[in-house]
Amino acid sequence: MSKLDQVLVLEPPADLKFKGPFTDVVTTNLKLKNPSDRRVCFKVKTTAPRRYCVRPNSGVIEAGAAVNISVMLQPFDYDPNEKSKHKFMVQTIFAPSNVSDMDSLWKDAKPDDLMDSKLRCVFELPSENDKMNDVEVSKAAPVMNSAKVDPPSAATAAAPATPIMATASASSLDDSEMKKLLEKCKRLQAEMSKMSEENRHLKDDSARFRKMARSDQATANSAASLPSLLVVIAAIFIGFFLGKFIL
Repeated sequence: MSKLDQVLVLEPPADLKFKGPFTDVVTTNLKLKNPSDRRVCFKVKTTAPRRYCVRPNSGVIEAGAAVNISVMLQPFDYDPNEKSKHKFMVQTIFAPSNVSDMDSLWKDAKPDDLMDSKLRCVFELPSENDKMNDVEVSKAAPVMNSAKVDPPSAATAAAPATPIMATASASSLDDSEMKKLLEKCKRLQAEMSKMSEENRHLKDDSARFRKMARSDQATANSAASLPSLLVVIAAIFIGFFLGKFIL
């Protein structure tokens, strides 16, 4: 039995283009369309799993539906003379009606039931016109954009994928995760303010205790010198009276 042709329609069909500069995460989109009347399971693989993150990297596409996939290239030192050898593969299989365990489905799949499409990665540097347009857009952007909090990059948000041709790992924070991160930052700032206030109170209490200790010590010294003074006065009186009677 010959191998099945790919049932999904890929956009773009052959090349994934990434436009530099590559000093930050560069994202390109891949669209998978299912023109058939059956559900289709898909899985995205790459020859360089440590260099890319994919979201989502697997799933099920309903009949007549489509899925948009974000492919994120991690920052690296780009060499124009180096030819890219990175490739992606979209592997698919028709989903049984009662599928529940996706891992078992792929593990037990027969080679003749699998379909796949290969895509080549292409790196491009921006042209001079693109650079000028980017500068004009950045100048026209509101100043308030500079106050926005930058979300963690995909490089820190995603764990490294498995070895060659392993499924690329998912990354990038969604809106709910971003809100949780901001709320956590606010809680940490409130706790730091509270700790600073408690530290200030502790310093004030310590200064007050030291002042009280010095006052108590001065009182004790005065009380200790009083008996000595009384003894001297008594000796003077006794000597006066003794001298009077003797004379």
